[in-house]
Amino acid sequence: MQTDRVFAHYLPEQNPPRLGPLALELLEQQKGIWPQLREGYRALASVQVRELQIHDFTVRLQFNPKRLASSGANVDAQSLQARPCFLCLENLPAPQQGILYGEDFLVLGNPAPIFAQHYTISHVRHQPQELAGHVETLLKLAKDFSPQFSVFYNGPRCGASAPDHLHFQASPAGAIPLESQMHHASHRVLVKNVQGVSLHEIQRLERRILLFTGFEEQAMRRALLHAFAAMKAAMHSEGEPMMNVIAAFRDDLYQVLIFPRRQHRPAVYFREGEERILISPASVDMGGLIITPVEKDFLRVTPELIAQVYREVTINAETLQQVIAKI
Repeated sequence: MQTDRVFAHYLPEQNPPRLGPLALELLEQQKGIWPQLREGYRALASVQVRELQIHDFTVRLQFNPKRLASSGANVDAQSLQARPCFLCLENLPAPQQGILYGEDFLVLGNPAPIFAQHYTISHVRHQPQELAGHVETLLKLAKDFSPQFSVFYNGPRCGASAPDHLHFQASPAGAIPLESQMHHASHRVLVKNVQGVSLHEIQRLERRILLFTGFEEQAMRRALLHAFAAMKAAMHSEGEPMMNVIAAFRDDLYQVLIFPRRQHRPAVYFREGEERILISPASVDMGGLIITPVEKDFLRVTPELIAQVYREVTINAETLQQVIAKI
C-alpha cells in the first residue's frame, strides 16, 4: 500500500469502534485538499428533492447531475476493458487519500455524493465485484461504521458502476427511506427463523425485499450465504445472483436488506429521444431514494412510473417464495 494514500489505518479487531468519526475526519481533510470532492459536495448542497406517494409508502426523488456518469455508465465487458479502473490505487486522483480498513480495503470519499457523507470502500487489489467471499467484511463494516452509517453493496449487474473492482459504499444511517419503512408493522412479516437469524419479507412496496436480523455475526454470515445459494438456484443465475444489499448494525442487532433482481435497468431507460428516462436502480434507488441526474426526468416522473420500474427490475412473487423455501 502506498503510504501517501493512507489518511489513517483502522484495524477492526484492535481499534475502538470509532470508524464513523474517523470517516468524518477524513471527509473534512479531503474537502480541504481535493478540489473535485469539494466541488461535489458544493453541488450536493443545491440538489432538488421531491417526494412521491405510492399507495401507503413514499419514495424520494433527488435531481443530482453529478450522478450522470454513474447512472449512464456502460458496464459491458468491452467498455470496462477500454477504460482505466477508477478504483485502482494507481488511478486515484493525486489528492485522494483514504482509511486503510484492515489490510485489504480503503475507505474513500465519494466525489459525486448522494448523501451529506458518502464513502466508497474499495479493495486495494483489482478483483471482480462479488459478495459471497466477503460477507464477513460487509458485516464487520456495518458494525464498525455504526451507529453513524449504513453500508451497501451493488451487484455487478445491478448498479455497480465498477463491476470489475470489488467495493462497498457507506451512507448516513437512516438516509435511505426503507431503513425506517421496514420497521412498519404493515410492511414487515416474519417468515422463518434460520439458526438464530430471523428472516422477514418486506411487503406492499412494489419490490421483493428480504430482511435478515440477528445478534451473532457468524450466524448472520451463514444465513446470508444460504440466501445467496437459494437465490442462485431459484433465479437460475450463472455466477452471483442479481441483488442489492443494505446492511446496518443497530442496538447490537445486524440488519441486512436484500433486493433480489431480475434485470438491471427498466424499459424507460432504453427508450429513444424524449421518451427516455435515465433511471438506473441500484441499492439507494431500491431503498426508496431515486436518483435522477436529468432535470426533465426529475420533473416528470410519476408514482405510477416508479412503481412500474420497481416491478420490472425485481423478481416476481412466485420466485421470491421459491427463494424463501430454499433458505
